[in-house]
Amino acid sequence: MSDEPLLPIGDFARASGLTVKALRLYDEMGLLAPAEVDATTGYRRYAAAQLDRARLVARLRLAGMPLARIRVVADLPPPAAAAELTSYWRQVEADTATARRVVADLVEELSPEEEAVPHAPTPSTVPPAGAFTGAARTGTGGRDAQLDAVRLDGPLAAVADGFGRTPDVASAALAALGPARSVAGLDDAVRRAAEAVVATSASPEDGTTLTALVVTGREVLMAHLGDSRVHLVRRGRLERLTRDHTLVQTLVDEGRLTADEALLDNRRVLINRALSAGTSSDPDLAVRVAEPGDRFVLTTDGVHSVLDAAELAGLLTADADPQAVVDAVAQAVEAAGAPDNWSVVVLDLDG
Repeated sequence: MSDEPLLPIGDFARASGLTVKALRLYDEMGLLAPAEVDATTGYRRYAAAQLDRARLVARLRLAGMPLARIRVVADLPPPAAAAELTSYWRQVEADTATARRVVADLVEELSPEEEAVPHAPTPSTVPPAGAFTGAARTGTGGRDAQLDAVRLDGPLAAVADGFGRTPDVASAALAALGPARSVAGLDDAVRRAAEAVVATSASPEDGTTLTALVVTGREVLMAHLGDSRVHLVRRGRLERLTRDHTLVQTLVDEGRLTADEALLDNRRVLINRALSAGTSSDPDLAVRVAEPGDRFVLTTDGVHSVLDAAELAGLLTADADPQAVVDAVAQAVEAAGAPDNWSVVVLDLDG
């Protein structure tokens, strides 16, 4: 090490991209030992020269490499480390291909067979949409242009949060969503939305999140890409039904960031699944069995990243009609400064 002052663990964590919790774990494992440990307090301090190793560990963890394998790579000279990484990733791809085949077989077994229909479906053969009331609002907030879009059209509800240089990308994606009566149909609708994004985009930087649901009788079909969200209010309790497709959410899921740390992490805007070039456009799909009285709420991050979780929960669980709920959310977002475009859709299923 050098004669430079040692960094406290908090400063070293921020500089390396790791958390204090992770640094303590890596010390216990012998993966990244501090330069000095106070004999009285146990407080850890690190040398600036250790930052390269710490950053390597952080990037390998982000790639999903197990800690035991990281130790091997981190201890190797660069050419040998590169060879080890190549070998690791080739095995990951082989394992993924095997898993893909297993999952594809299971999907085929679990998917209902399509019955041959010799004529156009009559109203009695089409699953009826559940009876519901809905409302939607969207706002520009502190942005110069509105890149968000909402759609509330019969049994379809959707929000999209556009990004890039073209204002109409999110609107084009939602306009391309056609009717869907099954998960497969909704998946196809998202593919059409992806094609509309490509046709509308003026720049490779253009894209949009997309979160949609369709009410079909007793079932609610969902498709989701990005960091907009679907929430369910059932018997006064709020449940989030979607997972953010962001780097920070992955770090939270793996225990490398706390929820509070994630709110302050500048990587929280890095979306790794969306309708855009360079990211996966395959949505998460889900089917939820609905109950009378259920409330489904869709929000873009201009709502849920601005409002405190407890405040948002109070607004969404309020005993009020959908229009009153979206108005209350709009008022709260604007009162909080509304730094971004924002959108909210509320659907109440008849009880």
